[in-house]
Amino acid sequence: MSLNPASRGAFLKKQPRSDNPSRMIPKRFDYYAPDTLQDAFRLLRQDAEAKVLAGGQSLLPLMKLRLASPTAIVDITNLPGLSYIRDEGDHLAIGSLVTHSEVERNVTIGDRFTLIKDAVARIGDKQVRNLGTIGGSVCHADPAADLPTALLVADARFVISDGSGKRAVHAKDFFVDFFSTTVGHDEILTEVQVPYLPERSGSAYIKHAPREADFAIASVGTIVTLEEGGRRCREARIGLGSAGPTPLRAKPAEQFLKGRSLDEATIKEASEKAIEGADPPSDVRGGREYKMKVVKVLTRRSLTLALDRARPAGEEAER
Repeated sequence: MSLNPASRGAFLKKQPRSDNPSRMIPKRFDYYAPDTLQDAFRLLRQDAEAKVLAGGQSLLPLMKLRLASPTAIVDITNLPGLSYIRDEGDHLAIGSLVTHSEVERNVTIGDRFTLIKDAVARIGDKQVRNLGTIGGSVCHADPAADLPTALLVADARFVISDGSGKRAVHAKDFFVDFFSTTVGHDEILTEVQVPYLPERSGSAYIKHAPREADFAIASVGTIVTLEEGGRRCREARIGLGSAGPTPLRAKPAEQFLKGRSLDEATIKEASEKAIEGADPPSDVRGGREYKMKVVKVLTRRSLTLALDRARPAGEEAER
C-alpha cells in the first residue's frame, strides 16, 4: 500500500479554501484507504491529527460543520476481517465494521439481545443504518446516541488493538466523557463482545426524540432477569442516555428492584429512583427538569417491556 494520499484526498486538496462553515466544505485533509490493519496503525502513528473513518455517518457531518478538522482520514471501512457476527459460546462477537442494518437483521440479536435490536432500529434512517457501523458509533461516543447506552446495559466488552496486542475494556470503563473513549489515537476498536443473558431475561430500549431519525432527548435501556421459578427480580440493569456526558447506569434503581416483585407500583418507584445521579443538560430541545421527567416515563415503559419479554411464553403478568 502506498502511504501517499489516495486519489480522493488529492482531489479534495484542490478544492478552494473557505473560512465560511456555512458552505459545508471540510478543511483540507489527506485521505488514505489502507489495505490492512497494520497499514492503518502505521498511518495513525505518523500523524497525530489523523482520524479513523468507519462508515462516516458521524465524522463527516462534523467535518462539514468544521467541528472536527483532522489533517488526514484513515478509512478502514473496507478492511477485511472486521465484519462478522459469531457465537463464541458465552458471548456474541460483533466485528467493529458490522453495519447497523446487519445488526438489525441478525436473528440471534433479535432473539437474545432485543434492546440492541431496539436501539439500532432507531438510529437515523435506512441509509444511515446501511452505512454506519457499530464500531464507528461507539467510538464517536455521543451520549445522545443509541448504541452506547444499549451496550452499557448489556455489559459489553470492547476489544481494542494497537497492532502489537489487544485489550478488552468493559463498557463501564470505555466511555470517558463527551465524545471521548479509552481508545488511543493509534488504536482501533476491532470487536464488540456481548455476553449472553441468563434464562428468564428480557431487555428493551426506548428513546424520546423530536423526530424518528433524531438523536435522543432521553433514552433508557433495561435488562430484567427473573428468579428461577418465581416472579421476583433476580437482577435489573438500567442505562440512561442523554443524561450526562456519558451513558449512565441507574444504580439506585437497580439495587431497589433486586429481590422485589415487579408489579406496577414497584416499577413506578424504581423509575423515580432512576434519575438519581442523572444530570441532563438544558438545551434547545428541552430543559433539565423536563428531561428528568422524560427519563422517569421511559424507565417505567422500558422496564415493563423488558419484564414482558422475560416471562416465558404463555405466562400471565402479575396483577
